[in-house]
Amino acid sequence: MKTDEVACSFCFQHCLLEEGETGTCGVRKNLNGKVVTTVYGEVISADVDPIEKKPFYHVEPGSRTLSVALPGCNFSCKFCQNHTISQYNHSQIGYSGKKQSVTSPQKLVELLVESKLNIMSYTYSDPVVWQDYMLDTARLVRKVEKGLNCMVTNGSMSTESLIVMLDYIDAFNIDVKGDEEFYHTYCRGRLSPVLHNLERICTDGRAVVEVTTLVIEGIHSQDDIFQLGRRLKNAGVQVWHLSRFFPAYKMRDWLETSEVFLHDILQTALESGIPFIYSGNSRERLFVSTCCPKCGTVLIPSHSYSGDAGVFSGKRIQDGKCFECGNPIYGLF
Repeated sequence: MKTDEVACSFCFQHCLLEEGETGTCGVRKNLNGKVVTTVYGEVISADVDPIEKKPFYHVEPGSRTLSVALPGCNFSCKFCQNHTISQYNHSQIGYSGKKQSVTSPQKLVELLVESKLNIMSYTYSDPVVWQDYMLDTARLVRKVEKGLNCMVTNGSMSTESLIVMLDYIDAFNIDVKGDEEFYHTYCRGRLSPVLHNLERICTDGRAVVEVTTLVIEGIHSQDDIFQLGRRLKNAGVQVWHLSRFFPAYKMRDWLETSEVFLHDILQTALESGIPFIYSGNSRERLFVSTCCPKCGTVLIPSHSYSGDAGVFSGKRIQDGKCFECGNPIYGLF
């Protein structure tokens, strides 16, 4: 390490930054010997969404959430749907060509309350790289009645930052994208720290964990999904979303994943033993319901964004248990 280098502690990469240098994420910078987030408070999206859109199917189904994003990401996925905000460098003057106004965590939580919501979701880009703002907000959300914090992430936070997150994040949806070769080729990232963090979160047990895998036909194989499913099961995962790929960013010329291929992939995913398997970005009807793993009762027929709120609110799940057999159902209901 050079004398003027400082290590960033936010993600597994632990970038060593010289004075004035910006990290891989594009938003963490060494200023006067201290690594700071150059986009702190620059909220570029704050929208009300169904919680299912994140996707979270086991966190207060039928609820709405305030979805919040700041710029930046420490990966560079060739298929990123949100590349205009994730692949960001603050040397440019704002992702839209101008400096963003600053929104304090207090103001953001006031917006949550004014919107009559209790769930804040940190999403769209990757909150790993703006986790200081996320955690400052999350602490205030915890003071809201029934306040919940949900993080949608690539799961590549550092071990030391994850320890802090576990005190404030109530639910994680973690993208697990493929094997190590896939991460190297398509994401400029690594699988091993993601799996390590996933296992730690599952073992800790305080937060709900859901995993999402974007299935790319022609790249992912049945064996890839089988092997990945085994690793997720061993890590303690109970909810796995598998979603169709649609062309985006640097893979606009790649064909979208077919419904037939996704159906076959979902059947393979079942072999993992993970109890809750769901389809995404799909017309698939066999993997849209939440069923009791013990007795098979359909507890939530569909997780459509326009679904019947009465069904979502727990007519067949009472006190977190199956209405028919009393088996505990994983999640927050």
